[in-house]
Amino acid sequence: MKKLIIMFCVFLCFIIRVSAQEDLAPQAKSAILIDFSSGEVLYEKNADEGLPPASMTKIMSMLLIMEAIDNGSLSYDDEITISKEAASMGGSQIFLQEGEIYKVSELLKGIAIASGNDAVVAMAEKIGGTVGGFVEMMNSRAKSLGLQNSNFVNPHGLDADNHYSSARDMAIIARELLKHEKILDYTSIYEEYLTKNDGSKTWLVNTNKLVRFFHGADGLKTGYTQSAGYCLTATAKKNDLRLISVVMNEETINNRSEDTVRLLNYGFNTYKNNIIMDKDSPLGKVKVEKGKIDSVDLVLINPATKLLKINESIENYSFNLLVNHVVAPQRKGDIVGQVELIDNEGNVINTYDVTVNENVDKANFWDYFKRNLKISLGGKITVR
Repeated sequence: MKKLIIMFCVFLCFIIRVSAQEDLAPQAKSAILIDFSSGEVLYEKNADEGLPPASMTKIMSMLLIMEAIDNGSLSYDDEITISKEAASMGGSQIFLQEGEIYKVSELLKGIAIASGNDAVVAMAEKIGGTVGGFVEMMNSRAKSLGLQNSNFVNPHGLDADNHYSSARDMAIIARELLKHEKILDYTSIYEEYLTKNDGSKTWLVNTNKLVRFFHGADGLKTGYTQSAGYCLTATAKKNDLRLISVVMNEETINNRSEDTVRLLNYGFNTYKNNIIMDKDSPLGKVKVEKGKIDSVDLVLINPATKLLKINESIENYSFNLLVNHVVAPQRKGDIVGQVELIDNEGNVINTYDVTVNENVDKANFWDYFKRNLKISLGGKITVR
């Protein structure tokens, strides 16, 4: 009996070891699967190897576009005139002509859906002044994200010397992009028509077929060149769990899809996301120096969550609020501090960015006058 028990334990250990070493992306040279909320890595394979990313490069380009829109330096309705350089781009394109004028929203669709090299060059020129200026912004942003194995020399991903990234870096960029939820309104579109300046229409079909054929998939970006092979950074959401997967250097489109589906299914079948605090839950007030109002409520930018195995039980957690010195003006979405998520043993599990729940403009002379008058009168009068 004792011998049988020992044999069973050895067999069980073997099964566990084989399972842990299972190649979830057997046809990819490099791959990774992460949880969006926490950034936790659920699976990786050669994830730090620098490889040509092909059009997955456009994930970084879209990040800079969305950041420009969110900081107010660019609008979805801004009009962009197509340059000769943009119109002459080869590879995947939406056939823009020199001198045509399109809105940012239209070009963003051309990038997100059809991977238009002409569209992304037009946007690069708008944001960076020149394509070279935009590429400098790309690499600066990569550095700020702490990327270790990426260097960009163009905004589209056509093969070029010293243009590379890794599966891990691509996942990090994708996670940052997905913090701008509006991008999913574009990457989730399977097909749509772009109306050209002459009234004709170009059919845009998403190069990421999973947005149509995999339940919950709503992005993100494919890529292919001869040296890069077939690549895909994908994201999907089921219930409260959003996953990001990356596969690089696949031999065929089918291989790319099969490995991606295998990764996503593993994640959804193995993990669940427990929302501990919603992003709209109040965390308390903070004083705003030089603001039109004295104080403002604090909220999370994203929900506080804890990734658990499917059969794991939920623990109790506490929070530690760390707030910066807040000076007006402040906008909802601006990071003003962090919340630390602490488990029962006092360990910090994760940190989450904190923002104000409303915009706070800088006070002017009249605001200070009313405030001082109210204080001098004991707060018994309202000045209109």
